[in-house]
Amino acid sequence: MSRVLLFSSTVIGVSSAFLPVQHLSTRQTFLGSSQGEDSKVEPETTYSILSDEEPTPDFEPWEVNAFGQPGDTAQATAINGWIPDSNKPCYGLPGAIAPTGYFDPLGFSQVGISLNEVKRYREAEVQHGRVAMIAAVGYLAGEAIPGPFGITGPANDQLQQMPLPAFILLTTGIAAAELKRATIGWVEPRYEPGSRTLWTLRDGYYPGDVGFDPLGFKPSDPTAFADMQTRELQNGRLAMLGVAGMCSQELVNHKTIMATIDFYQKVYSGVNPYDY
Repeated sequence: MSRVLLFSSTVIGVSSAFLPVQHLSTRQTFLGSSQGEDSKVEPETTYSILSDEEPTPDFEPWEVNAFGQPGDTAQATAINGWIPDSNKPCYGLPGAIAPTGYFDPLGFSQVGISLNEVKRYREAEVQHGRVAMIAAVGYLAGEAIPGPFGITGPANDQLQQMPLPAFILLTTGIAAAELKRATIGWVEPRYEPGSRTLWTLRDGYYPGDVGFDPLGFKPSDPTAFADMQTRELQNGRLAMLGVAGMCSQELVNHKTIMATIDFYQKVYSGVNPYDY
Protein backbone atom coordinates (compact mmCIF):
# COMPACT_ATOMS: atom_id res chain seq x y z
CA MET A 1 0.00 0.00 0.00
CA SER A 2 2.82 2.39 0.87
CA ARG A 3 4.39 1.70 -2.51
CA VAL A 4 1.15 2.66 -4.26
CA LEU A 5 0.91 5.91 -2.29
CA LEU A 6 4.54 6.72 -2.99
CA PHE A 7 4.11 6.05 -6.73
CA SER A 8 0.91 8.16 -6.90
CA SER A 9 2.52 11.12 -5.14
CA THR A 10 5.52 10.92 -7.45
CA VAL A 11 3.34 10.89 -10.59
CA ILE A 12 1.28 13.83 -9.35
CA GLY A 13 4.39 15.80 -8.48
CA VAL A 14 6.04 15.18 -11.85
CA SER A 15 2.85 15.95 -13.77
CA SER A 16 2.37 19.25 -11.97
CA ALA A 17 5.75 20.37 -13.22
CA PHE A 18 4.35 20.49 -16.75
CA LEU A 19 1.24 22.50 -15.93
CA PRO A 20 1.15 25.90 -17.70
CA VAL A 21 1.97 28.89 -15.55
CA GLN A 22 -0.43 31.77 -16.03
CA HIS A 23 0.53 35.41 -15.51
CA LEU A 24 -2.97 36.03 -14.20
CA SER A 25 -3.78 33.74 -11.32
CA THR A 26 -6.38 33.41 -8.63
CA ARG A 27 -5.25 32.74 -5.08
CA GLN A 28 -7.45 31.66 -2.25
CA THR A 29 -6.71 33.24 1.11
CA PHE A 30 -7.99 31.52 4.20
CA LEU A 31 -9.04 33.92 6.94
CA GLY A 32 -9.45 32.24 10.28
CA SER A 33 -11.74 33.46 13.04
CA SER A 34 -10.52 34.54 16.44
CA GLN A 35 -11.45 31.16 17.91
CA GLY A 36 -9.70 29.35 15.02
CA GLU A 37 -12.78 27.16 14.51
CA ASP A 38 -14.73 28.95 11.74
CA SER A 39 -13.00 29.89 8.54
CA LYS A 40 -14.12 31.18 5.22
CA VAL A 41 -12.54 31.38 1.79
CA GLU A 42 -12.31 34.68 -0.05
CA PRO A 43 -10.96 34.61 -3.59
CA GLU A 44 -8.26 37.16 -4.15
CA THR A 45 -7.11 37.97 -7.67
CA THR A 46 -3.42 38.73 -7.93
CA TYR A 47 -1.38 39.81 -10.92
CA SER A 48 2.20 38.81 -11.49
CA ILE A 49 4.55 41.76 -11.79
CA LEU A 50 7.66 41.71 -13.88
CA SER A 51 10.76 42.08 -11.74
CA ASP A 52 13.78 44.15 -12.65
CA GLU A 53 15.59 41.02 -13.78
CA GLU A 54 12.84 39.94 -16.18
CA PRO A 55 12.91 41.41 -19.70
CA THR A 56 10.03 43.69 -20.56
CA PRO A 57 8.19 42.41 -23.67
CA ASP A 58 8.05 44.72 -26.67
CA PHE A 59 4.43 43.78 -27.46
CA GLU A 60 1.08 44.03 -25.78
CA PRO A 61 -0.62 40.84 -24.53
CA TRP A 62 -3.25 41.00 -27.25
CA GLU A 63 -0.73 41.56 -30.04
CA VAL A 64 -0.07 37.94 -30.91
CA ASN A 65 -0.39 36.06 -34.15
CA ALA A 66 -2.48 32.99 -34.84
CA PHE A 67 0.02 30.80 -33.01
CA GLY A 68 0.01 32.75 -29.74
CA GLN A 69 3.36 34.30 -30.53
CA PRO A 70 4.41 37.97 -30.61
CA GLY A 71 3.55 39.56 -33.89
CA ASP A 72 0.66 41.12 -35.72
CA THR A 73 -2.72 41.24 -34.04
CA ALA A 74 -4.48 37.93 -34.56
CA GLN A 75 -7.42 38.27 -36.92
CA ALA A 76 -9.57 35.62 -38.58
CA THR A 77 -9.03 36.91 -42.10
CA ALA A 78 -9.75 34.78 -45.15
CA ILE A 79 -6.78 33.61 -47.22
CA ASN A 80 -7.91 32.60 -50.71
CA GLY A 81 -11.35 32.12 -49.17
CA TRP A 82 -10.04 29.88 -46.37
CA ILE A 83 -10.56 30.85 -42.73
CA PRO A 84 -8.79 28.54 -40.25
CA ASP A 85 -11.35 26.67 -38.15
CA SER A 86 -10.00 24.65 -35.23
CA ASN A 87 -13.27 22.68 -35.08
CA LYS A 88 -12.64 21.15 -38.52
CA PRO A 89 -10.07 18.54 -39.52
CA CYS A 90 -6.87 20.13 -40.77
CA TYR A 91 -8.32 23.52 -39.80
CA GLY A 92 -10.69 23.33 -42.77
CA LEU A 93 -8.04 23.14 -45.51
CA PRO A 94 -9.28 21.47 -48.72
CA GLY A 95 -8.02 18.12 -49.90
CA ALA A 96 -10.43 15.50 -48.52
CA ILE A 97 -12.51 13.62 -51.10
CA ALA A 98 -14.63 10.45 -51.28
CA PRO A 99 -14.37 7.59 -50.60
CA THR A 100 -11.76 8.09 -47.87
CA GLY A 101 -12.81 11.60 -46.79
CA TYR A 102 -10.54 12.96 -44.09
CA PHE A 103 -7.76 10.35 -44.10
CA ASP A 104 -5.04 10.77 -41.48
CA PRO A 105 -4.14 7.34 -40.04
CA LEU A 106 -0.79 8.52 -38.63
CA GLY A 107 -2.28 11.53 -36.87
CA PHE A 108 -0.27 14.30 -38.50
CA SER A 109 -3.24 16.66 -38.06
CA GLN A 110 -4.73 15.22 -34.90
CA VAL A 111 -6.46 17.33 -32.29
CA GLY A 112 -3.96 19.53 -30.50
CA ILE A 113 -1.72 20.20 -33.50
CA SER A 114 -1.17 23.94 -33.88
CA LEU A 115 -2.25 25.92 -36.92
CA ASN A 116 1.36 26.63 -37.84
CA GLU A 117 2.20 22.91 -37.87
CA VAL A 118 -0.80 22.11 -40.07
CA LYS A 119 0.18 24.85 -42.50
CA ARG A 120 3.76 23.56 -42.51
CA TYR A 121 2.61 20.02 -43.27
CA ARG A 122 0.36 21.27 -46.09
CA GLU A 123 3.20 23.41 -47.47
CA ALA A 124 5.45 20.35 -47.56
CA GLU A 125 2.73 18.20 -49.15
CA VAL A 126 1.93 20.70 -51.88
CA GLN A 127 5.55 21.42 -52.79
CA HIS A 128 6.60 17.77 -52.78
CA GLY A 129 3.54 16.93 -54.87
CA ARG A 130 4.52 19.55 -57.45
CA VAL A 131 8.07 18.24 -57.62
CA ALA A 132 6.75 14.68 -57.98
CA MET A 133 4.42 15.66 -60.85
CA ILE A 134 7.35 17.23 -62.70
CA ALA A 135 9.49 14.19 -61.91
CA ALA A 136 6.84 11.78 -63.21
CA VAL A 137 6.86 13.54 -66.57
CA GLY A 138 10.64 13.78 -66.44
CA TYR A 139 11.08 10.05 -65.92
CA LEU A 140 9.05 9.19 -69.00
CA ALA A 141 10.15 12.05 -71.26
CA GLY A 142 13.80 11.94 -70.24
CA GLU A 143 14.03 8.25 -71.05
CA ALA A 144 12.05 8.43 -74.30
CA ILE A 145 13.71 11.50 -75.81
CA PRO A 146 17.49 11.76 -76.18
CA GLY A 147 18.70 14.57 -73.94
CA PRO A 148 21.55 17.02 -74.28
CA PHE A 149 25.13 16.11 -73.42
CA GLY A 150 24.50 12.55 -74.62
CA ILE A 151 22.50 11.60 -71.49
CA THR A 152 20.75 8.23 -71.89
CA GLY A 153 19.55 5.25 -69.90
CA PRO A 154 17.33 5.02 -66.83
CA ALA A 155 16.39 8.32 -65.22
CA ASN A 156 18.03 7.26 -61.95
CA ASP A 157 21.41 7.22 -63.73
CA GLN A 158 21.03 10.42 -65.74
CA LEU A 159 21.92 13.01 -63.09
CA GLN A 160 25.43 11.65 -62.69
CA GLN A 161 25.94 11.95 -66.45
CA MET A 162 25.51 15.74 -66.40
CA PRO A 163 28.62 17.83 -66.97
CA LEU A 164 29.77 19.73 -63.90
CA PRO A 165 28.84 23.24 -65.20
CA ALA A 166 25.30 22.08 -66.03
CA PHE A 167 24.99 20.41 -62.63
CA ILE A 168 26.11 23.60 -60.86
CA LEU A 169 23.60 25.64 -62.87
CA LEU A 170 20.80 23.20 -61.99
CA THR A 171 21.52 23.19 -58.27
CA THR A 172 21.90 26.97 -58.21
CA GLY A 173 18.48 27.37 -59.82
CA ILE A 174 16.89 25.02 -57.29
CA ALA A 175 18.54 26.87 -54.39
CA ALA A 176 17.35 30.24 -55.73
CA ALA A 177 13.77 28.98 -56.06
CA GLU A 178 13.80 27.59 -52.52
CA LEU A 179 15.21 30.81 -51.06
CA LYS A 180 12.55 32.83 -52.88
CA ARG A 181 9.82 30.58 -51.51
CA ALA A 182 11.23 30.94 -48.01
CA THR A 183 11.16 34.73 -48.16
CA ILE A 184 7.55 34.69 -49.39
CA GLY A 185 5.99 32.24 -46.95
CA TRP A 186 8.21 32.06 -43.89
CA VAL A 187 8.81 34.42 -41.01
CA GLU A 188 12.36 35.68 -40.74
CA PRO A 189 13.82 33.86 -37.70
CA ARG A 190 15.06 35.96 -34.81
CA TYR A 191 18.01 34.27 -33.21
CA GLU A 192 17.30 35.24 -29.64
CA PRO A 193 15.96 33.38 -26.63
CA GLY A 194 12.19 32.97 -26.64
CA SER A 195 11.60 34.32 -30.14
CA ARG A 196 9.88 31.12 -31.36
CA THR A 197 10.03 32.27 -34.97
CA LEU A 198 11.93 29.32 -36.41
CA TRP A 199 9.85 27.13 -38.77
CA THR A 200 6.97 29.61 -38.61
CA LEU A 201 4.88 30.54 -41.65
CA ARG A 202 3.48 34.02 -42.13
CA ASP A 203 -0.05 34.61 -40.89
CA GLY A 204 -1.33 35.73 -44.28
CA TYR A 205 0.43 33.02 -46.28
CA TYR A 206 -1.62 30.24 -47.84
CA PRO A 207 0.41 27.01 -48.02
CA GLY A 208 1.83 26.63 -51.51
CA ASP A 209 0.66 30.00 -52.88
CA VAL A 210 4.00 31.57 -53.80
CA GLY A 211 2.45 33.87 -56.39
CA PHE A 212 3.77 31.97 -59.43
CA ASP A 213 0.90 31.64 -61.91
CA PRO A 214 2.13 32.63 -65.38
CA LEU A 215 -0.87 31.06 -67.15
CA GLY A 216 -3.48 32.57 -64.84
CA PHE A 217 -4.98 29.29 -63.67
CA LYS A 218 -5.67 30.50 -60.12
CA PRO A 219 -9.41 31.25 -59.77
CA SER A 220 -10.65 34.21 -57.76
CA ASP A 221 -13.76 32.42 -56.48
CA PRO A 222 -13.07 30.70 -53.11
CA THR A 223 -15.08 27.58 -54.00
CA ALA A 224 -13.32 27.20 -57.33
CA PHE A 225 -9.96 27.76 -55.66
CA ALA A 226 -10.66 25.05 -53.06
CA ASP A 227 -11.69 22.66 -55.86
CA MET A 228 -8.52 23.36 -57.83
CA GLN A 229 -6.41 23.01 -54.69
CA THR A 230 -7.98 19.60 -54.03
CA ARG A 231 -7.26 18.46 -57.57
CA GLU A 232 -3.66 19.61 -57.31
CA LEU A 233 -3.26 17.79 -54.00
CA GLN A 234 -4.73 14.55 -55.33
CA ASN A 235 -2.58 14.59 -58.45
CA GLY A 236 0.47 15.43 -56.36
CA ARG A 237 -0.23 12.57 -53.95
CA LEU A 238 -0.61 10.15 -56.85
CA ALA A 239 2.59 11.49 -58.41
CA MET A 240 4.54 11.01 -55.19
CA LEU A 241 3.45 7.37 -55.04
CA GLY A 242 4.14 6.89 -58.75
CA VAL A 243 7.61 8.42 -58.67
CA ALA A 244 8.50 6.36 -55.60
CA GLY A 245 7.47 3.24 -57.54
CA MET A 246 9.41 4.19 -60.68
CA CYS A 247 12.51 5.07 -58.68
CA SER A 248 12.36 1.79 -56.75
CA GLN A 249 11.83 -0.23 -59.92
CA GLU A 250 14.87 1.27 -61.63
CA LEU A 251 16.98 0.72 -58.55
CA VAL A 252 16.08 -2.99 -58.68
CA ASN A 253 16.49 -3.87 -62.39
CA HIS A 254 18.35 -0.82 -63.79
CA LYS A 255 16.00 -0.65 -66.79
CA THR A 256 13.98 2.25 -68.12
CA ILE A 257 10.24 2.39 -67.45
CA MET A 258 9.29 1.42 -71.01
CA ALA A 259 11.90 -1.36 -71.09
CA THR A 260 10.38 -2.81 -67.92
CA ILE A 261 6.88 -2.63 -69.39
CA ASP A 262 8.10 -4.39 -72.56
CA PHE A 263 9.88 -7.01 -70.45
CA TYR A 264 6.76 -7.99 -68.52
CA GLN A 265 4.57 -7.88 -71.60
CA LYS A 266 6.72 -10.65 -73.03
CA VAL A 267 6.66 -12.56 -69.74
CA TYR A 268 2.86 -12.55 -69.52
CA SER A 269 2.57 -13.38 -73.23
CA GLY A 270 4.60 -16.54 -72.80
CA VAL A 271 7.58 -15.18 -74.71
CA ASN A 272 11.11 -15.49 -73.35
CA PRO A 273 12.11 -11.86 -72.68
CA TYR A 274 15.79 -12.77 -72.95
CA ASP A 275 15.51 -13.93 -76.58
CA TYR A 276 16.76 -11.14 -78.80
